[in-house]
Amino acid sequence: MPPRLDERIWSLFKRRWQQTFTYWSVFFSFGLCIAFLGPTILDLRCQTTSTLQQITWVFFSQQFALLVGSSLGGLLKKTLIPSLSALLSCTLIISLVFAIIPLCHQVVPLSVVMALAGLSMGVIDTIANLQLVKLYQKDSAIFLQTLHFFIGLGALVSPLVADPFLADDNCVLGTNWTSNSSSSSDLQHLRSSMGAHGAALHNTSQYPLHTEGEVITRVSYAFWIMALINLPVPMIVIALMYHESVLPCSSNSPRLLGKDSGSSTSPSVDSGHGSTFGCCNPAKLQGRPATFFLLHALGGAILFINDGIIGSYAGFVYTYAVSPPLLMHHKTAGCLDSIFWASITVGRLAFIYLSYKYEASRLLTFSLVGVILVQCLLMIFYTSSAFLFIGTCVLGLCISSVFPSMLAYTEDILDYKGCATTVLVTSASTGEMMLQLLVGSVIHSHGSYAFLLCCTIASFLGLCLFLLFLYVQHIHRKSESDSSHSTDMEEKPKIGGSVSQDPLRN
Repeated sequence: MPPRLDERIWSLFKRRWQQTFTYWSVFFSFGLCIAFLGPTILDLRCQTTSTLQQITWVFFSQQFALLVGSSLGGLLKKTLIPSLSALLSCTLIISLVFAIIPLCHQVVPLSVVMALAGLSMGVIDTIANLQLVKLYQKDSAIFLQTLHFFIGLGALVSPLVADPFLADDNCVLGTNWTSNSSSSSDLQHLRSSMGAHGAALHNTSQYPLHTEGEVITRVSYAFWIMALINLPVPMIVIALMYHESVLPCSSNSPRLLGKDSGSSTSPSVDSGHGSTFGCCNPAKLQGRPATFFLLHALGGAILFINDGIIGSYAGFVYTYAVSPPLLMHHKTAGCLDSIFWASITVGRLAFIYLSYKYEASRLLTFSLVGVILVQCLLMIFYTSSAFLFIGTCVLGLCISSVFPSMLAYTEDILDYKGCATTVLVTSASTGEMMLQLLVGSVIHSHGSYAFLLCCTIASFLGLCLFLLFLYVQHIHRKSESDSSHSTDMEEKPKIGGSVSQDPLRN
């Protein structure tokens, strides 16, 4: 990278480090929430004395609320609610949710609490991405890579915190527990098969889990520890609110009336971005070329598929590993999900540096082609347990940068009008939920090998959409260039005419 560019980005970061670090921190809260439910779901089943079919509604409530929250996060900027106030509320809600979960002894209250957490996660997802794009615009790629690294960091921390407090055996002791209860290995198998989002839940009737008896679980301590771990995040948001003078106790609180969070850093940052939904104003949409709308739709479709692959692979790789022909031991197969998320985290850390050196379009092409190659190799060597581990690791590395790179690239093409971030974030959340349901139903009907086939087809479709995206982007920039050229030609006679009339007026 040229030294001047390096110095300029570093100078931007030094001026805006507090805002940037705050948005990174709230994404750590996002990561804490996204990964704890899978490992703790059996203990929560015991706590609520419910069946597996009943407890899985908790997964659905969280995922659906996350989708709603992603859309709501974009609308918040259209109201009087400042984004920092929304982030403060959401991070406090997440800590409160962690503290309240141990007090929920029925499925319905637990589902409501988890929906509240999902809503907060969705709002955080949209606002943090929007604000970083707003702060750095053409230089936002590296900071978005770091932002999504913090999701992986939080997703690694929460299972580590929960693991020491999980029950080794059935945590509901019935009167006839010793005769028909599930063994520790069976419960471990069931826990892993539910995946990151409780995806693979078919054929669970073979595990007789009690719903009546003495509840023995220590998972409450894990949630209280996570509540304490998350507590510094709202404190960081409050510190930024004080710095931005949006608190009643701050010295220049009138700044709240005219400026949004982060806008005081540099007047030039706000110019060109405008309101989050300014580009969606019907009056401003008139005259927009069709390519403007196509780029939004294609970018959203690419991330719909990308996040759908991530969710499906994390949710079903264990089920695939323990099924024929691999028949991997459940403890060994249980490491695959952790390896996948760890490789995504490491990949995002590596792409922070790569974003310095290469354009987003090149990184996206490399990533999407790499995802296809890995998926094809997994299908070819489908009988190799060793290659499944290698492929899982490489897949996580390749797919890790698609979301932040696509977000930065799309906003750059559309001149940071603001709508792209909300469309892309919402599409990604939708894909993560919908493709898991689709892949799960296909596995249930056609067997575990269909899992690899579905992910491979989705990968090819994602690359085809990206190639179409590049073609539409080329047409879009050409049409904008022609439009600006014709506008300049129309203005020149007016300027000349006004000059020629000046002597007559004199």
